[in-house]
Parts: sequence; structure tokens; C-alpha cells
Amino acid sequence: MFELLSLAVTVGAGIFGYVTTKDFTKRKLRFVDAVHSRPAPVIAGVVVAAVASPFAALPIIGITAALALGAGVGLGLRSAQKERHLLE
Repeated sequence: MFELLSLAVTVGAGIFGYVTTKDFTKRKLRFVDAVHSRPAPVIAGVVVAAVASPFAALPIIGITAALALGAGVGLGLRSAQKERHLLE
């Protein structure tokens, strides 16, 4: 049962990171050129995973949740970049 809850937290963190980053990038960072550079998704994902990694000490949240959150942020930013380029 504990593993299932941990899996749900991990998947939820990835989805939360993706959805919120994509929405924030499309609405608020639309005109910021640095966000639309090629290395921006990798940098954002690594920074978020590094910031979230201390929470891996909590019982339900593991290091995989921190990595899923970082991956979600990176993929959400990349998706927002692609949508911007399609609109131009």
C-alpha cells in the first residue's frame, strides 16, 4: 500500500510540474527570450530536481518524485517552446 501511495505522489509530481510550467511559460514568460533558448528546459529541470531533492527524506516522497518533478518541468517548458514556435 505504501508503494502505491509513493507511486501516486511521483506521478502527480510529474504531471503537476508539466502542467504548471507549461501554463506559466505560455502566459507569463511569453516575451522573455531567455526562456525560449535551447538549453532552458534542461537547466530548469535540473534546478527544480536539485531544489526538490531534500524532500526525498520524507517517507512518501522519494528521490524519484523529485526527478519526476524536474522532468515534468523540463518537458512542460519544452512543450510551451514548441507551441510558441508553431504560432510564429
